[in-house]
Amino acid sequence: MIKTLIDISRIREDFPILKRKVNGNPLIYFDNAATSQTPKQVMDSIVNYYSNYNANIHRGVHALAQEATEAYEGARNKIQHFFNAAKACEIIFTSGTTHSINLVANGFTTFIKKGDEVLVSAMEHHSNIVPWQMLCDRTGAILRVIPMNEEGVLLMDKYQDLLSDNTKLVVCNHVSNALGTINPIEEIIPMAHAVGAAVLVDGAQSSPHIKVDVQKLDVDFYTASAHKLCGPTGVGMLYGKEEWLAKLPPYQGGGEMISEVTFEKTTYADLPYKFEAGTPNICGGIAFGAALDYLNTIGLEAIEEYEHELLTYATDQLTQIEGVKIYGTSKNKTAVISFNIQGIHPYDIGTLIDKMGIAVRTGQHCAQPVMDYYKIPGTIRASFSFYNTREEIDQFIKALRKAKEMLQ
Repeated sequence: MIKTLIDISRIREDFPILKRKVNGNPLIYFDNAATSQTPKQVMDSIVNYYSNYNANIHRGVHALAQEATEAYEGARNKIQHFFNAAKACEIIFTSGTTHSINLVANGFTTFIKKGDEVLVSAMEHHSNIVPWQMLCDRTGAILRVIPMNEEGVLLMDKYQDLLSDNTKLVVCNHVSNALGTINPIEEIIPMAHAVGAAVLVDGAQSSPHIKVDVQKLDVDFYTASAHKLCGPTGVGMLYGKEEWLAKLPPYQGGGEMISEVTFEKTTYADLPYKFEAGTPNICGGIAFGAALDYLNTIGLEAIEEYEHELLTYATDQLTQIEGVKIYGTSKNKTAVISFNIQGIHPYDIGTLIDKMGIAVRTGQHCAQPVMDYYKIPGTIRASFSFYNTREEIDQFIKALRKAKEMLQ
């Protein structure tokens, strides 16, 4: 057992929701890929903000405004250090990963022209497909897809073949939300740079499970959402290299993102404020920082190792159920299992085991092209976090067997 995670019961005490019952049964929460649960320490930071220093930031000279500004910018510094960005100004607060991707896609309208190419992987979330389709519609650029195989692994030789002087941008998730595959971005990034292309990595699913060093990766853009990292919904971040952020035009206009405004001309604020129009989600940003503090007390390396143990155990138990087919069988994956039981619709399984207090995700997981590839309507997805236990997995397997018996 990992030393920092010996006392799982103590960690679970930090999450009040894990004490509740659903349909008369103890909650077993295996939908962490959709959103993680929130510890008391993060909730306390939100209450503390509204109780003690609720004020707008950056513009006020009074005490509350100064305290709020200091806390908010302190959270930006925490995000910088968590992802090892070179400068705090390379961290842009957004409403989440989708907002971050759209910010970059909008800005790249300036740099993309007809005949240029944008490469996306075959296993992307819709939020990392649709903005690039919209970019191509605006500019006449061409969207090309990096294919994958039956195991849910990208075909790197095909990726190499797709790269050319026309490639201006490569976008790829670090971890597939539908399959759990960890993509080889350490290879993808330098291969793209070799042809002069920039790289955006969707880190929504990787950041809660894998220690990320954006400088070591040499990635141009990296995204994350707080609600996947034990933080609140409605806040996230975009990391961008300073030289790229300086070139991109603002995504939205309004207060805060300006330097000087006249009716004849407006000049924009320096980074990062150029991209942060209007009053931000102040308490959300502060709580994002508190969530990273919490994760740091446990350690990402320890979390990754423990969750891999849960993944291995759950996979072993699941494959003993007759008729189970797992989608996404890469040897390199995070704690996500997508599967079906032969002859049973995933929705029916999800509905039945919910009656037993078990929360899983069913459907396409906002990754319809993945489901189309496998020619299935969707999957049952169980996704684990560091506050889950083997005992919960045992109850999950027991519930699946019972549901299977009832439905067949």
